[in-house]
Amino acid sequence: MAQMDTASSGDKKGGKKGKKLSTRVDLTPMVDLAFLLITFFMLTTTMNKPQAMQINMPVERNPDDPPPPEVPAAKVLTLILGSNNVIWYYEGLQSPEIKNTDYKSIRSIILDKKKKVEAAILPTDKIKSVVIIIKPTNDSNYNNLIDILDEMAIDEIGTYTVVPVTPQEMALVDQFKNAGGAPPAAN
Repeated sequence: MAQMDTASSGDKKGGKKGKKLSTRVDLTPMVDLAFLLITFFMLTTTMNKPQAMQINMPVERNPDDPPPPEVPAAKVLTLILGSNNVIWYYEGLQSPEIKNTDYKSIRSIILDKKKKVEAAILPTDKIKSVVIIIKPTNDSNYNNLIDILDEMAIDEIGTYTVVPVTPQEMALVDQFKNAGGAPPAAN
């Protein structure tokens, strides 16, 4: 704490002089506070480290290698990421039956498709899981893509790809919108 040192006056002749006072501030509590703050900020920065998601990208195919197996249309689910957190989806490789949903409902759709595909697997099948094609539009945002990639990890989908949306698919989405298919309420 703060202290005041008092100096005694000598026994000199003459009048009494005022006492000389020296002040000294003890900075020990301030040092303790500084170390507490440093410790707090170090702990909070280490607890909130950014996380990176591992994505395996395909390698260049050697022309001498055999072609990859064809994916049966029944095992494919295509997700088109739209604006306002809307996902347009269809089953198969090209289907006019396009539907829409939001990010809260997409997990059940993916898991239902996964169950259907796993129930129909034959021992001779080369591709034994659902294949999901993710197609972000220009209207979707980066957070939507990250949410879908997180959903792939949560639902344990091993085979998925991110590709650009085609003009034919955008025409299907526009046709669905014009036919009165309203997107789900944005949350």
